[in-house]
Amino acid sequence: MEQSLERLLVLERIKEYEKKGYFDRDVENDPPTTPLKPGQVDYTLKKLSSKISSEIANRVAKNYFDKLIKQGQLIIKEVKGLENYLSVADKGAMITCNHFNAFDNYAVFKAIEKSLGRKRLYKVIREGNYTSFPGLYGYFFRHCNTLPLGSNIAVLRELMVAVDVLLKRGEKILIYPEQGMWWNYRKPRPLKEGAFRFAARAGAPVVPFFITMEDTETYGADGFPLQAYTVHILKPIYPDTNKNVKQNALEMKQKNYLAWKEVYEQTYGIPLTYTTVTENKCTTQQQSQQQM
Repeated sequence: MEQSLERLLVLERIKEYEKKGYFDRDVENDPPTTPLKPGQVDYTLKKLSSKISSEIANRVAKNYFDKLIKQGQLIIKEVKGLENYLSVADKGAMITCNHFNAFDNYAVFKAIEKSLGRKRLYKVIREGNYTSFPGLYGYFFRHCNTLPLGSNIAVLRELMVAVDVLLKRGEKILIYPEQGMWWNYRKPRPLKEGAFRFAARAGAPVVPFFITMEDTETYGADGFPLQAYTVHILKPIYPDTNKNVKQNALEMKQKNYLAWKEVYEQTYGIPLTYTTVTENKCTTQQQSQQQM
């Protein structure tokens, strides 16, 4: 089967960016971002119209993705460590996960679906996915309990307030601390502090998820093997009440990275190494994390 030129170009960009240490750069050809304006997003669904739209969109999304699972287009092979999530199921928590596919958030959702009860899994997304993404996925991005990360300072403050509210009422918030999506990239990438600042500010735990994958014998429309996912749920990381937000964010970020690194090395049976040869901010961060 002929492989998609678009996917081949993405893989080439990933290879190039890893070599240069550009771990937080986008590799997809996403539409240009339209900045959000203050008050544009009803983050905590205060409006009745927002609640109704969210309810409908979540039903549509569940039917859509469950159908993909039945058709074998989304394969969740196994969930490991559910007990780690259950230990914080009754309280607000940030969930971190590696980001390598547009569907990986649904794998996270399916892993904890039966334990969510009447709660929803909220997802922090890029601004452009909310404002500019077309079609059905754009509809999901705007209505399926998403929390767009705005570039406008006032919008960012609205998000921060919303995250505090959601965590205090016991919601779970999925965030991708690596930043952009790197398609089918199996290694953990250096992490940003934002996710951990959210948790530290609210005094909430972080639950690291790391999804490993393996080739199947089934090929997708892009000409590449479909991946079977194993969702690893790791032990919660709690902020230290004796440390400030900045100290906690840095420490929690490092613990999260090392937990992912351990799963990667155990699952694939190889040490975690990068091809990075250019010294820059990203590689410095990565090296410091590896030395912890």
